[in-house]
Formats: sequence, structure tokens, C-alpha cells
Amino acid sequence: MSDLLVWFLTRDGCRLCDEARPLVEWVARRLRVDLVEVDIDTDDELIARYGLRIPVVLGRNDQVIAEGVIDDARYLRRAMRALS
Repeated sequence: MSDLLVWFLTRDGCRLCDEARPLVEWVARRLRVDLVEVDIDTDDELIARYGLRIPVVLGRNDQVIAEGVIDDARYLRRAMRALS
């Protein structure tokens, strides 16, 4: 298990989430970052904060690493790498 943890906020039926998932998972694996996928519909606070912004990739202290259309592997790698 890695010392680094990233959250991938999604919801069922989210096309952008489905499109971003393979890239987010690939970058996390490559950097050996633990990735936790969370369905925001299970938490009212998450819905209020991120409901219209998903998918969202969060780092420590709820730092937004990426959101919306997530399709830039280089940016995502740099942002996740900056967590260490």
C-alpha cells in the first residue's frame, strides 16, 4: 500500500466519469498511488460540494487535482506526483 492516496469522485451514469476512469486508474497505478473511488450520491455533503463538478480527483486536504473532462495524462501525472 502506498503512502499516497487519491480519491476519484464519481456517480452512476456519469459519462465523463466512465471516460476518465481508465486514465485516472492508469496514472495512479503507474505512480503507485492508492486510488479510492467514491460515489458522491452516498454522501449529501459530497453532493453539495461536487455534484455538478464530477468527475473530480482529490488529493490530500481535499485538494482538487482534476475535474470535469479529465483527459490529459501528463497533467494528471504531474499533479499526482506533486502530492509526494
